[in-house]
Amino acid sequence: MFDFKREKQAIDQQHAALTQGASTLGVNRRRFLQGLGGLGAVAMLPMPALASRSAPVRKLSLHSINTGEQVTASFWEEGRYLKEGLNTLNRIMRDYRAEEQSEIDPKLYDQLYLLQHRLGKVGEIQIISGYRSPSTNAMLRRTSSGVAKKSYHMKGQAIDLRLPGVPLAQLRQAALNLKVGGVGYYPSSNFVHLDTGPVRSWV
Repeated sequence: MFDFKREKQAIDQQHAALTQGASTLGVNRRRFLQGLGGLGAVAMLPMPALASRSAPVRKLSLHSINTGEQVTASFWEEGRYLKEGLNTLNRIMRDYRAEEQSEIDPKLYDQLYLLQHRLGKVGEIQIISGYRSPSTNAMLRRTSSGVAKKSYHMKGQAIDLRLPGVPLAQLRQAALNLKVGGVGYYPSSNFVHLDTGPVRSWV
């Protein structure tokens, strides 16, 4: 049986270790990872031995409704992130308008993984919006009042999503119950926003 509580505690410990490791070197987490060769550098940081006893492999299936692309990739196995799996997920999360790809915060994938298991709905996640380049974000701001100037999408820390077969209100509530990051509710556009910023919510 999937042990949600244990898995969430393990993930919290992993990201605390990441943050501490970057802080010790006197740089922010993003520059730290880039300076050591990107996400592959995560393997050099200390990870809890109990990292994933309840789920030794973490996998996601993503479907971009804008490009029609679908991928399934394992992004975590045996106590560490998998660079190849992260790259596969990052590709489908790209800014399809500008054809620009960015590193996505691995914690966002962890949140998606936990969200699915919380709902008991392991399957396709529909991507409405993933990474946004500054130019795309500026364009969207000109046409919509709901786009933040300093959007977490531009940092690779946000996704707008739907889960087929899960009512939007139920998806929002499950995301709120995780008590991690930001949760935005957009019923008129039929998606929920999830990010790895401070814990907060809005409608």
